Amino acid sequence: MSEEKAKGLNRRDVIKGLATLPVAGVFAYSWYQKQKIDRMLKNAISDEVNLETEQMAFSSKPNNSQQIRLGIIGAGGRGRSLLKAAGFAEPRFIDDWKWQASQKKTDKRYEEYMQQEDLNLVLNGICDIYEGNAEKALKAGANQYRNGVDGKMGAEPKRYRTYQELLAADDIDAVIIATPDHWHGTITIAAAKAGKHVYCEKPMTWTIPETYEVRKVVKENNIVFQLGHQNRQTESHYKAKQAYEKGLLGKVNLIEVTTNRNSPGGAWQYHIPEDAGPQNIDWNQFIGPAPWHDFSLERFFRWRCWWDYSTGLSGDLFTHEYDAMNQILSLGIPEAAIASGGVYFYKDGRTVPDVLQMTFEYPARDLSLLYSASLSSNKRRGKLIMGHDAYMEVGGNLKLYVDSGSTKYKDKIKEGIIDPKLPLYSFTPGMKQVDAITSPTEQYFAGRGLLYTYRGGKRVDTSHLHIKEWVDCIRSGKQPSCDIDQGFEEAMTAHMGTVSYHENRKVFWDATKEEIV
Repeated sequence: MSEEKAKGLNRRDVIKGLATLPVAGVFAYSWYQKQKIDRMLKNAISDEVNLETEQMAFSSKPNNSQQIRLGIIGAGGRGRSLLKAAGFAEPRFIDDWKWQASQKKTDKRYEEYMQQEDLNLVLNGICDIYEGNAEKALKAGANQYRNGVDGKMGAEPKRYRTYQELLAADDIDAVIIATPDHWHGTITIAAAKAGKHVYCEKPMTWTIPETYEVRKVVKENNIVFQLGHQNRQTESHYKAKQAYEKGLLGKVNLIEVTTNRNSPGGAWQYHIPEDAGPQNIDWNQFIGPAPWHDFSLERFFRWRCWWDYSTGLSGDLFTHEYDAMNQILSLGIPEAAIASGGVYFYKDGRTVPDVLQMTFEYPARDLSLLYSASLSSNKRRGKLIMGHDAYMEVGGNLKLYVDSGSTKYKDKIKEGIIDPKLPLYSFTPGMKQVDAITSPTEQYFAGRGLLYTYRGGKRVDTSHLHIKEWVDCIRSGKQPSCDIDQGFEEAMTAHMGTVSYHENRKVFWDATKEEIV
């Protein structure tokens, strides 16, 4: 059978033909013919898709010639995760991962951490205002050899009581900032003025005025700034960007991004350590630029629930989704935004809503971005980019489906070459080859993979790759993927949603004056 005939042949034709065969040998012939037709159909589609199969992420080649001396400000759960990504894991975790691997061969956390690239970093200083966090970070910083509790350790980093003292140290080149949101901008500004390179957790800023100042001082002081959107390293995002830029989706008019959680932890009701109290927490430093409030363990450990310290769902969770879409489509700051929601489930005294809807409008591009979030439902939803000819489901993997009403693919749909019910293109990180039509097995193993991606077929922590990109740029003088300009767009977009929610009105972005009005 020629390929030209195959292009006009669909699976119904194959099934119809099989009906005329004798029972003997029908199964063998059916399998052979299906494989042959599938190959021909895929060949016909591959010319249309033609996306690269090699990952396009930031170079993974080592660049360790210059040792970078780190400090960390804010060593809570996220801060210590970033330390692990930089190569400094708590010894107790090493022991736990090794034990888990001995009990379950599929648990690869120890193996993956030991294979994590040595970035030639040294942790010289830590600053945290809760003694419990500081003690854990000191142990992590001393674990230069990636050992368990009984293994060889190096010298512990110096403990600083204030971020100002740490930034004044002459043996620190760069800082990781993983404090509560209301400190991000203040400390970033101080770090930049001190000439320290900055890796700052998202969101970039707590207020609108400091957003301008952060951008100004980062550029004036010529430091390397990386905003902590580690999903910039997810391979599926690179594929999605390729697909969009090749025009496979046609004209994109609607984007939907979502966040759903349904657990106390997911709603920021974090565990409060039994030993925590005024005796080991510097409450005055915690308050900082926020409105005064008497000491409260709930506010200290569950600060995301209060506007006094938080940026809410818009700054905390939406920014992940927005940054992914900005990476793929280069959206920039929207022209208008409107938000609504409220505290509908967690009646625990919080002021930040647990349900939020926001619409961001890009009339110059004829599209809208919708965000919807609930902290009391586990209904699985994701990122969806919709065009006239096709749509993409984007997560840890990527699936592209042709729209049944497509103009671009109309003839191929009619000829049976493309079935809108099956992916035109599917990418699962870690697979060496990419098929235009995937099997249910491949789809099953795809997953969303928010914490990991793949390099060379191996699973890698995206935070490690993001830290690596930052320190490589410090050494080379280049700019990382989530630099200060990307951060400015992220911050202003999130602030537009927050202003709309607080003021119960539609807000606009004046691009000429760079103002929210």
